Parts: sequence; structure tokens; C-alpha cells
Amino acid sequence: MLYQFITQAKLPTIHGDFDIHVFENEDGQEHIALSFGLPSTDPTAVPLVRIHSECLTGDAFGSLKCDCGPQLNAAMQAIQAHGSGVILYLRQEGRGIGLTNKIRAYALQDQGHDTLEANLLLGLPADARTYEMCQVMLSHLGIAQLALMTNNPNKVNDLVEQGFDVVERRPLIVGVNKYNQDYLSTKGVKMNHFIDADDLTDHQHR
Repeated sequence: MLYQFITQAKLPTIHGDFDIHVFENEDGQEHIALSFGLPSTDPTAVPLVRIHSECLTGDAFGSLKCDCGPQLNAAMQAIQAHGSGVILYLRQEGRGIGLTNKIRAYALQDQGHDTLEANLLLGLPADARTYEMCQVMLSHLGIAQLALMTNNPNKVNDLVEQGFDVVERRPLIVGVNKYNQDYLSTKGVKMNHFIDADDLTDHQHR
């Protein structure tokens, strides 16, 4: 599936000023790169990168069932503080299963199933996301070497396989609360994310 750059503009936000870049695939699906400090005036600077999949309930509505909204805000703040970086905002709602199926999965979670079990009961993969569009987006921004904010080893592995030099992985554990603690624990225990019980206990009581 081919991806191409479409347009860009300035975007002032509550976290600082960014540049917003639009990319589109051959089916017309749009993905966003939100960058700051690129290209860097320091040739030795390593930009901070966050790959963030769209989450309407968390990003827009402030849902406490996940940590997506806090992760997005923390990433924007971290990039501003770091001095250069980009958020790749990918239109892969519900780990790639879409909004309607995500809400169906939520209904199963309300009945006591965890996030992995809910997807499988719907006949859907645990995680249907892909990251091939990241290569086009990062290359367009001139990024070859980066520090990646993620708890997901698949994102690190995919970027390395695409030829990027991931010099550092920075954990991003924020927004832990009583509604999403089991969700995050399932990611750590069943989906091999870099999350353990101590992380969740420590962050919930801060």
C-alpha cells in the first residue's frame, strides 16, 4: 500500500507549537505526523519519536479505560522538552479493529473478559496494527536515528526492520487508574509489553 505526503501547516497547541503533516495512502486513509524542532540545528541531536494509534475514546473523550490520552499528552510534552521529535498519529483505532469493534470489545470487557479475550471472542486479532507507513513519514522528515517512546516491543522491532537506528527505548507509563489497571496488566502479561506489576502500582499511587 503506497503512502505519500500531502500537505503541512503550523499547529499551536496547549503543549507548544508543532508542525502538522498529512500523509495519505492509495485508499485515501490519512495519517498525521506532529513534529517539533525538525530539522534540528544540532547534527548530533536524536529526535524523540512516539508512534500513537488513534483512540477516539481516550484521546478525545478522556476515557479512563485505557492510557491513550495521557500517553498522547505526555509525548507532546516530552518532545517539546527534548527539543526535537515527532508523533506519528496513525489511524488504527482499537489496535486496528476499528471503532465499532472496539466498543463491542468494551462490552465484553464489561462482562469480565480482558482486552485480549474480548478481541478473540469477536473473531478478531489481538493486535491488527501495522507500521509500514512509519517508514515514509519518518523518511520524509529526515529521521534515520531516533529515541522511541513506547512500551510495545513490536514498534521497536518494526522500525529496526525498516532500517531505522533506534538508539533508545523510553518507557511511557502514565495515566494508570483503577479502570485501566487490568487492561495494562494484560498488555504486560499476555502481549509482552514492557509493563510489570510494579510499574502499575508505583504510577497509580503517585
